[in-house]
Amino acid sequence: MDGDRVIAKILKLEGVEWIACFPHQSLIDAVAKEGIRPIICRQERAGVNMADGFSRINAGRKIGVFSMQRGPGAENAFGGVAQGFADSVPMLLLPGGSERSRIGVHPGFDSIDHYKGITKWTGHINMVERIPEMMRRAFSQMKHGRHGPVVLEIPGDVAEEEYPGDTVPYTPVREIRSAADPDDVRDLVTALLKAETPVINAGQGILYAQATDDLVEFAELINIPVLTTLAGKSCFPEDHRLSLGTGGHTSTLMVDRFLKKTDFVLGMGTSMTISTFNAPMPSGVVLAHSTSCADDLNKDYNPDFGAIGDSKLVLRQMIDEVKRQIGEHGRGDVHGVVDEIRRLSDEFMVEWGPRLASDEIPISPYRVISELANAVDVSNTIITHDSGYPRDQMVPFWKAVAPHGYIGWGKSTQLGYGLGLALGAKLAAPGKTVINVMGDAAFGMSGLDIETAARSEIGILTVILNNSVMTHYSSNMPYATEHYASNRMSGDYTKIAEGLGAHAQRVDTPDQIGPAIRAALETTKSNMPAVIEMITKEEEMVPSFW
Repeated sequence: MDGDRVIAKILKLEGVEWIACFPHQSLIDAVAKEGIRPIICRQERAGVNMADGFSRINAGRKIGVFSMQRGPGAENAFGGVAQGFADSVPMLLLPGGSERSRIGVHPGFDSIDHYKGITKWTGHINMVERIPEMMRRAFSQMKHGRHGPVVLEIPGDVAEEEYPGDTVPYTPVREIRSAADPDDVRDLVTALLKAETPVINAGQGILYAQATDDLVEFAELINIPVLTTLAGKSCFPEDHRLSLGTGGHTSTLMVDRFLKKTDFVLGMGTSMTISTFNAPMPSGVVLAHSTSCADDLNKDYNPDFGAIGDSKLVLRQMIDEVKRQIGEHGRGDVHGVVDEIRRLSDEFMVEWGPRLASDEIPISPYRVISELANAVDVSNTIITHDSGYPRDQMVPFWKAVAPHGYIGWGKSTQLGYGLGLALGAKLAAPGKTVINVMGDAAFGMSGLDIETAARSEIGILTVILNNSVMTHYSSNMPYATEHYASNRMSGDYTKIAEGLGAHAQRVDTPDQIGPAIRAALETTKSNMPAVIEMITKEEEMVPSFW
C-alpha cells in the first residue's frame, strides 16, 4: 500500500467517517477505498468550514478533516483555517505538497511554512515510514491544550511511495485531561463565597469539556448568575433562572447591569481575550480565571485567582470545595439574583419585544428571529449566524437551551462562514434541525455551496436576510454611497437557490414567514436543503452597551 492508503487507514482508525475535499488530491480515492465518504465542496474555504462545524458539534471528540490540492488549493483554504484558528477549533488539514526535491523552490506554496501563523501545529511527512508517527502527533495536538487547526502536509512522492509492511502500527490518540491544583481551587472558592455580587463568565471551554451539567450544578449550588461568551453561547441554558444571556458585540440588558454591579467575576472555560466580540471585564473587581490553556492566564487581564485544568474536572473540584466549606446544600438566593434577573429581563423585553413582533414591511429581521424560534424545537436545533448584523441581532434574543444548540463565533468575522458551519453541524448531528441565518452579502461569498448540500443530501435550512444593502456601511463611505450607491447590492437569491437544487421561497410580508419556515423544514426532513429569502428592512438598531 502507498502513503495515501496508510493515511486513509489511520483516519479510519481515528473514527473519521467523511472528509471534505476539493478538487484534485490523490488522498480522496484512498479514503473512499477505506469506506470514508469524500464530500466535494464548491470552494476550499467552505470545506474547511464544514470540518470546523463538525468538530465543534462533536466537542473535538470527533475531528473534522479537509484535504486540498497542493499549491492553489492550499492557498484558497487559508481564510477558513485562519477563522478556525481565531475561534480555537480543532480540525485536521491534509494538503498535498510538492515532491521532496522541490520543497522550498519558488513559486511553490509550502503549507508547512505559510500556515504556521494560523495553526496550532504544522507538520510535514518526509518519509512514508513516518506517517503513523506524524498522524499521531497531529491528533495529539488537536486533543490537548488550546484547541486549534493542525496542518500535515503530504508531499506528492510520499503519497505514492510504497509503505514497508502489510499492517499499520497505529493506536488512536486518547485525550488526557488534568484537574487543577487543589490549593488554587480552595483559594478561588473561598474568595468567591465572600463576594456580594459575583458572576460567572462561561466560555467554549465548557462545551469542549462537555461540562454544562456541572456548570449548572455549580451555579445552582451557590446561586450565582451566569453569562456566556459568544463562542460559549449554549454552554449554559438560557432559559435557566440564573442565566444572564450572552455578552458579545451585542448583549442583553441583564449582562450589562450585572457586570456593572459585580464585585467578582469568574471566567470559566474562556480565554478572557479582550475583543470587540467579548464583553469587557469590569475594572476594580476581583477576577478569577479557570482555563485549560496556561497561555491565556495573565494574557489580557491580571486575575487574582487562577485554576488551570479541564473545565469539567475543575468544576467538580469547585463543587466539592463549596460543599466542604458551606455544606452539601450550598446556599440559597441570599442576594436576590433570581428576582433581579427576572425584573431586568422584563425591562429588556419592554424595549425590544415590539421589534420581535413587528408587522413592518419590509420585514424586521427581529421578527424573522422570533418566528424561527416559534417554529422549531429549540432544544433539538442547531443554529448559527453569519457575520455582521445577523449575528448582532440574533445573539441577545435566541435562547439556546442545549449544549451546541447555537454556534457562536466572531474573533474573526469572515462573511459566508456560517453556511459551511451548518453543513458540518448537520453531518455531526443528522437528527437535529440545523439553520444558518445569513445576510445577502454573506450569501454572495459562499452561496454556491447550497449545491454541495443538495448534491450531498445535507438537509439544512438557510435563511437569507435580504435588505439589498450592506447595513450601516453608508456611514463608512458616505460620499461613495451618495454618488455611486456603493453600499447597495442586488440579486434574486430564490432563483439562484432553485438553480442550485434547493427548495427555495421568497417571503415579502410577516404573515408569510411562519408558513414558509414550516414548509422549508419539511423539505429538510428529506435530507434536502431549503433556502428562504426574507425581504427585510435595513435595521441598524441593536442592543449594544459598550
